[in-house]
Amino acid sequence: MTGEQPQPWAGTTFAVIGGIAILASGGGLLLAVGIVVLWCGSLWLFRPEPPALPAVVDTATLVEDTREALLEAVGVPLVLIERQRIAAANAPARAALGAHILGQDARIALRHPDAMQLLDRDSDGTVTIAGFAGSRTLWQLTRRRINDTAWLIELLDRTSEADVSRAHTDFVANASHELRTPLAAIIGYVETLQDSADAIDPPTRERFHQTVLREARRMQSLVADLMSLSQVEAEKHDLPDTAIDLVRLAERVAGEAQAIAGRDRVVTAVPTGPLAVQGDRTQLEQLVRNLIDNALKYGDPASPVRVALTLRGERTVELAVTDQGAGIAPEHLPHLTRRFYRTDPGRSRGAGGTGLGLAIVKHIVERHRGRLDIASTLGVGTTVTVTLPRHEAGASALS
Repeated sequence: MTGEQPQPWAGTTFAVIGGIAILASGGGLLLAVGIVVLWCGSLWLFRPEPPALPAVVDTATLVEDTREALLEAVGVPLVLIERQRIAAANAPARAALGAHILGQDARIALRHPDAMQLLDRDSDGTVTIAGFAGSRTLWQLTRRRINDTAWLIELLDRTSEADVSRAHTDFVANASHELRTPLAAIIGYVETLQDSADAIDPPTRERFHQTVLREARRMQSLVADLMSLSQVEAEKHDLPDTAIDLVRLAERVAGEAQAIAGRDRVVTAVPTGPLAVQGDRTQLEQLVRNLIDNALKYGDPASPVRVALTLRGERTVELAVTDQGAGIAPEHLPHLTRRFYRTDPGRSRGAGGTGLGLAIVKHIVERHRGRLDIASTLGVGTTVTVTLPRHEAGASALS
């Protein structure tokens, strides 16, 4: 194609034939000539511009742009290696390894002995590297051949999966240990009673029976807390939709605690009217009960536990449970909501604690889209504060 303007010879020919037809049909000469002139003039004066020819395509640039676009469209980190150098890397790969890796030698960019062994292979392969992008990280690198000089490296961050697996392993180990201790005590005392029943005096036998009963109840409490924790974790993504009067709920749970510990041991300070939150009644009752039980166990027996409810602003309800006990050292505060974490294991077990109470509270608060704060001063006491979003509902809608 030359790009020249097309010549309307075909239209001109038809114009001449049309003029001849007019003469043959009896039309005048001037009329026929006029029509031919007008027809041909319109064809030659108003010719369309020829279409512009496409520019010459740079094939190499097109291929490179397409390659980079394809890499950027992938959500996992990808690195393209050509002749042992980083030819391209998408945004996730640059975020993980740094933008400076482009153009670098692959060995320097990946900088790990296991990664270098992967690069030295003659075939595709996968390697999992601990500490690849940090001391506590775990990454999986997969190498795939594109051609004789190019390889694609896929990088997958397995750190979260490893953390979950490690947490599950620790949880099972801790739960097994917590169950094994009372179970061993029960078996030991029962075997003693069975083997030496006649030689044991009645007071000792009664003490053994009480010990077996206490350890069995401890196991029962631990199993109940494990089941509660499992259920709360299973429902943590389901936002409750029932309007609950937290004032009435807190007064009822505090009343139950007063019936067991004594009326002067639990003091409430709540508004006269309802404070509605959007929640799960059973879980909120467990939350308040766990906080009061903890305060009674670890607070000063001669001082009351205070349960207070306050409306903060227009959209927040605050529940605070305070004891006047020995307090908690600052280094322990960040870890209190971990499963089975105890600041004083001997004292906790002696008080009947399972080490799961605050872990359950934390998960309940998270499910209700709230906030949990723990403040403590040694020698003064501890205050656990739970902040929950207020539910905008009339009193008649509360349950």
